[in-house]
Amino acid sequence: MRISWNWLKQYIDTDLTPQQAAALLTSTGLEVESVEHHEPIKGMLRGVVVGHVLECRKHPDADRLSLCKVDVGQGELLRIVCGAPNVAAGQKVLVATVGADLCMNDGTCIVIRKSKIRGQESQGMICAEDELGLGPGHEGILVLDPSAVVGTPAAEQLGLVSDHVLEIGLTPNRTDALGHIGVARDLAAAVTYRTGSALSVQWPDVSSFQQDEEASPTIAVEVADPHACPRYAGLVLTQVKVGPSPKWLSDRLRTIGLKPINNVVDVTNYVQHELGQPLHAFDAAQLNGGRIVVRMARAGEPFTTLDGRERTLDAADLVIADAVRPACLAGTLGGLVSGVSEATTTVFLESAFFDPTTVRRMARRHGLSTDASFRFERGVDPDRTVYALQRAALLLKEVTGARIASPVIDVDRRPAHGREVRLEFAHLERLTGIPIPGDNVVRVLELLDFTVRERDAKGVRVGVPAYRHDVYRAADVIEEVLRIHGFDEVPLPGRLLCPPVHQERLPLETLRERSGAHLAARGFREIMTASLVNGERIEQSNLTSPGALVRLLNPLSAELDVMRPTLLPGVLEAVAYNANRQRGDLRFFEHGRIYRNTPDGVAERETISLAITGRRWRERWRSNGRKVELPDVKEEVELLLERMGIGDQAHWSDMEHALLEPAHGLFINGRLVGVAGEVNAEQLKHHDVDRPVFYAELDEEALREACVATPIGFQEPSRYPAVRRDLSLLLDQRTQFDELRKLAFAAERKILKSVDLFDVYQGDKVPAGKKSYALGFVLQDSAATLTDEQVEKAMARIRKALAAAGAELRG
Repeated sequence: MRISWNWLKQYIDTDLTPQQAAALLTSTGLEVESVEHHEPIKGMLRGVVVGHVLECRKHPDADRLSLCKVDVGQGELLRIVCGAPNVAAGQKVLVATVGADLCMNDGTCIVIRKSKIRGQESQGMICAEDELGLGPGHEGILVLDPSAVVGTPAAEQLGLVSDHVLEIGLTPNRTDALGHIGVARDLAAAVTYRTGSALSVQWPDVSSFQQDEEASPTIAVEVADPHACPRYAGLVLTQVKVGPSPKWLSDRLRTIGLKPINNVVDVTNYVQHELGQPLHAFDAAQLNGGRIVVRMARAGEPFTTLDGRERTLDAADLVIADAVRPACLAGTLGGLVSGVSEATTTVFLESAFFDPTTVRRMARRHGLSTDASFRFERGVDPDRTVYALQRAALLLKEVTGARIASPVIDVDRRPAHGREVRLEFAHLERLTGIPIPGDNVVRVLELLDFTVRERDAKGVRVGVPAYRHDVYRAADVIEEVLRIHGFDEVPLPGRLLCPPVHQERLPLETLRERSGAHLAARGFREIMTASLVNGERIEQSNLTSPGALVRLLNPLSAELDVMRPTLLPGVLEAVAYNANRQRGDLRFFEHGRIYRNTPDGVAERETISLAITGRRWRERWRSNGRKVELPDVKEEVELLLERMGIGDQAHWSDMEHALLEPAHGLFINGRLVGVAGEVNAEQLKHHDVDRPVFYAELDEEALREACVATPIGFQEPSRYPAVRRDLSLLLDQRTQFDELRKLAFAAERKILKSVDLFDVYQGDKVPAGKKSYALGFVLQDSAATLTDEQVEKAMARIRKALAAAGAELRG
C-alpha cells in the first residue's frame, strides 16, 4: 500500500518527518517497508528558470536556427541558439542554464553546457515540453503566460512539489488501512496517546452536499440478494463533462503509482485511496429501463468486462445489472458497454458493501484481481458507504461541472446491532505481561472509534467499529490497545518468562523426525537396509561374541542368517552400490534396530547411523576437492547433538572397535551412547568398497533419555560485546581437545562462553611425540562490558590451568 505523505497531511496537522511517522506507524503494526522520495519530474528541473526573450534574429549560417538574447534574472543576458520554429522576441520561456541536468520524456538525461552551434556560442537551451519531461510535445518551445516572473525556478512556476511515499506492508486483516484516512487515524491515535498532544483526523467536509434544483428522474435500485450485498447506495449526476483531470488530482494519483484516465474515473480512484471505499461510475444512458438490480448471475450468462474480454458467468457470481443484462461484476470489474466514455453526460455513481466471501470466490473464479476486489474481499467499512458517495459527488461537481440530480438511494439490510466484546483488565495484563491502567485502555479504544458501552472495576464492554472486521474476541481488542500503547514498550522481564522445563513427553518418533530433518538439511540422504546379515562375516570381525548373535532357526539363505548387531553392513552395501554407478560423494543416514542376545533375552535397540565418503564439498570452481576425513563425521554428530539440545553434555574418548580404526567413543554424562571412526580395510574389502568410509552409530534410546533429562530454558542474549583471545599450545600427542576444554571452563566459570579448536599441526616443526593446537576463547559478561584487566586475569587463570596439564604456550 503506497501512502503519499503530502496527501496524508491533508487529514492530520503534524510536524513529524516522513521518517518519524514511518517509525511510529511500524510500532503500531503498520509496517512501513520503505520511505521513497518522490519527484514528479526527475531532478525537479533544477537549473531551469523563467526567461524573457528580448531579441530573436536568424542565425547567419543556418536557416532553421535563431540567435536569441534572453534575460534570466542574472544581470547578464544569455546568448542562446534555438531551433524551435515558434521562438520569438517578447516571449516568456523556460531556459535550462549551463549545468542544468534535464531528464527527458524518453528517459534520457543530458547536462547543459556552453557550446558552439554553427560558429555561434550558446549559453543554455530554451526548452520544449518533452525536453523538460512534462509531456510529449516537441513542435516548439513551451511558451509561458506573460505574467511569469523572470528568474523564477521552473519547479515553482509549474507548481511541481516533491513528496515522500510510504510503502506499507499490510497484513490481510488490516483493510482499515487501505486508504489514507485509515493510516492517518492510526498515526493520530499513536501520537495523541504517546505524547499527550491532541492530534485528530480532519475528515473531508461533505456538509455542502445537497441535491441540485434541476432534478431529473432517478435510477430505481433493487437488491435481490441482501446477504451478498448488505448495503447499496447510489445517485445520479447530470451535465457531466468527461475530460482530463486537473493537475492536483492527476499528481495525487501519479504519486501513489496510478495512471490518470479521465476526471470521472480518477475521482472514484481518488476516493478509494482516500477512504478505502471502492466506487463505480456507470454511464446512466447505457442502463436499460432506468434500473439497477443487484442479483446473482444466471448460469452461462455472457458478459463483456472493461478489459474487452467476454466471460461466461456462474450462478454464484454477484452482478450489478440493469433491466436486461449485467453491467458490472460486483466489487470486481465494470462492464464494457456501461463504462464511462468521452460521450458520457449522465452518471450513476455506486457505493456499496459486498459480502467479502462472495467477491473473493468470484474474483478467483474469473482470474481477476483489482484494487476494488482487493478491498471488498477483505471487508470495507459499511458505515462509510453513503459518506464516500457524497464525497465523490462533490468532487465530481468540482472537476466535471456535474449537477447532483437525485437524492442518495440507500438500501441498507445490515443487522441492527454491531459486535460487542467484553475485555477484562486482568486478562489484558496476563496476555501482555504489563499493567496498563483502565483509563489508558479506554483512551486508546476511543481514539480508534471503539464505543465504551459499559465499564466497571474489572473491565469494559465495547462496541466494535464497523471498519474492524477482524475484531471478535477479547484478545483482538487487547492487540488494538497494545499496538497503540507500543509493542516496543513491552519490557523484557529480568526473570525467565517460564521456568525451565523437561521434555518429559518426547516420543522416539518425534526425535527421529527432528534428527532426520536436520540431517536432510545437512545434505544427507536417508537409506533403509535389510535387517539380516552374514553371520560368518560378523563372527570373523569379532564385533561381539558368537553367543550374542541372534540367529535365525530356518534362514532362507546362508548369507543372511543373523539379525544385524550393527547397521554398518547395510550401509557399506549401499556405498558400494552407489560407487559402482559413479556416485562417489555420499552422505547417508539410517534409522534402524540392532539385535543382541542377553541373559534376559533378545535385546533390540533403536539406532541411527551416519556415513560419509568422497569429497567434503560438491565440485565447484572455488572448492579444493578435499576428501572427507574422520573429524568431518564427528562434526556432523556434534551438530546433531546440538540440534537435540545436548551438545554441551557430550565428549569423545579413544576406544578400540572391531570394525572401526581409529575409533572414538561418544559419552554423555559418563554413559557410552555411540561410536565414530573410519571403517577398517577388512570390512571395506568384504563389501567391495574401494574408498575410505567414515561412520558413526548412535543409540537413539540413550539420546532420547538425555533429551528428556535436559531442561529447556530461556536466557536473554547479552547486549555487551564479546572478546576473543587465541592461544597456540604445544601438547603431548595423546592429549585430547575435550580435556583442554574442561580445564579452561574449570579455571574460568563466569565469563568464558566457548572454546574452539581451529588449527592442528603435527610435523617436523614440533618435537617428536608432540602436536600443536590453536585454541580460540570467547569471553563475555551479560551485565557489563569487559575491561582489558578482567580479560587478562581470566586468560591468566586459563593459561595456568593448561600449563599444569602439560601444555606449553608457543610464541
